[in-house]
Parts: sequence; C-alpha cells; structure tokens
Amino acid sequence: MSAETKHPPEIGAFFQRDRSWHPRGLTPDYKTSVLRSPEKALLSLDNTISEITGPVFGHGILGALDNDLIHNFAKPGESAIGERIIVYGRVLDERGNGVPGALLEFWQANAGGRYRHKKEGYIAALDPNFGGCGRTITDEDGAYAFRTIRPGAYPWPNGVNDWRPAHIHFSVFGHGFAQRLITQMYFEGDPMIWQCPIVRTIPDKAAVEMLVAALDMQATIPMDARAYKFDIVLRGRRSSVFENRLEGN
Repeated sequence: MSAETKHPPEIGAFFQRDRSWHPRGLTPDYKTSVLRSPEKALLSLDNTISEITGPVFGHGILGALDNDLIHNFAKPGESAIGERIIVYGRVLDERGNGVPGALLEFWQANAGGRYRHKKEGYIAALDPNFGGCGRTITDEDGAYAFRTIRPGAYPWPNGVNDWRPAHIHFSVFGHGFAQRLITQMYFEGDPMIWQCPIVRTIPDKAAVEMLVAALDMQATIPMDARAYKFDIVLRGRRSSVFENRLEGN
C-alpha cells in the first residue's frame, strides 16, 4: 500500500485531531492532572456568537517595550540579568499558512529560575530589572518575535526532587477571548526536557520535539543575543500540544 493510499490528502474544512499525539487527561505522575481530569464522557458544545467574536487585537494596544522583556521592567539605563536571546517564529494553521493578527502573550521565570509571584516558593533571587512577561501580535504572515533572557530551571512540588526544564509559556488568542490556547516552549539541547513529568505525559517524541525551539545562529545579533526559532501549529493532526486542549480536558 502506498503512502498516498494510507494517508489520503485532506480535503475537508479541518484536519482531524490525532488523539495519540496528545497526552491523556489523567496522568498520575503529573499529580495535578488527577484532580483536573474529567470523570465523565466528554461533550462537544458549539460556541456562542459572543464567544467566537469580540475584540480584534491590533498593534495599538501594545506598548513600545511589550516585546522586550530585557528592558520592559528595567530601570532606565539598566537591563535584565541573564543570557540575552531572541525568540521568533510563526503561528500557523493546519495547512502551514500564517495566522495574522493573533495576540501572543508570554511569561517565564528569570535567569535563576524564579517567577515574580507572591506565592513563589523557590529561594533563587529575584532580578529587580526583570518582570517576566510580555506580548506581541503576529504580522500578516503570522510571524512574531520578542527579546528576553533565557530562563533558569526550577524545582516544583510534584515529586521528591522534580525540576522543570527551562521554558517559556505562550498564550495565543484568536479574535475572541474564548479562542485562547496555552503551550510551553523548551530549548534545544536541554537534557532536563526528557526528565520532566509534564513532558513525559506526551506519548509521541515527535510531538515533544515540536515544543523545542531550535537554536538559530544565523538569526543572532552579534555581541548581543542568540536566537531560537519556535513555530506554533494551531490545529490538525500534528498541532502543537496545548495545555488547555489535551485529551480529556
């Protein structure tokens, strides 16, 4: 049987999701999934008009430094501590087309692995010049970019000695507040990725690799910042793994 016969071309409006690509709702080694996973069969509900329409995000909502986490919380003349990086990529649909006008929000720990949050329990120091969050909007080709520092790994109370690898959280909004997807980006070459209990809930190695940003030395700024490329695929059989769109959630 030819590959074309096994996988006929997609001609429908949307590609069917591949459930084997995404985590199950209940994954006991990731302890918070035990309480969050549903106990009854899933229901498919149509969105209301108010859920799928709403504000159209435009660049007028952005501040001058919203996409520069190195400086957007820093005192004048100062900057965040850490390895300076550029993160860039595209937001894509299931056919590889860019999605314009999507609002991306991102947040992360500082270079020492600590978040600026009142309930943070890690003893690493805060960076007074790093707030840890920003946002941008994709252009007409679905492209985005922002500057930040590479976050540090940190411990978390899942197991006796579990640590999260360095990562950046992404929130992707469409043209309505109900159209929000959340995912995480990891860094190429980090051995801690494969030891993370959250990452290990993803059953397909290729799906995990789609969450790993590739180091792109061609896009670096000499004597300033390295670059990492991270594309986000919104739908289809090989969509990015989203925390709020998992099997069973």
